[in-house]
Amino acid sequence: MLTRRRVRQTDPLEIRLAAEAERLREEAKSLPPGAARDEILRKARQAETGSQMSEWLRSPGLQPPS
Repeated sequence: MLTRRRVRQTDPLEIRLAAEAERLREEAKSLPPGAARDEILRKARQAETGSQMSEWLRSPGLQPPS
């Protein structure tokens, strides 16, 4: 029987997504304008939005996003 590897994350999801968004934005700076750069920036926006949504969902008051 196969055993499943368990990975214990040390940082919260919000921090990991924000770091990924920052990394992707830095990568996009080195690329010329075009489809590849647009795709990386789109992924960065998605990660940033995911970070904000996760943070909002964890908030005690669940205030609607502004």
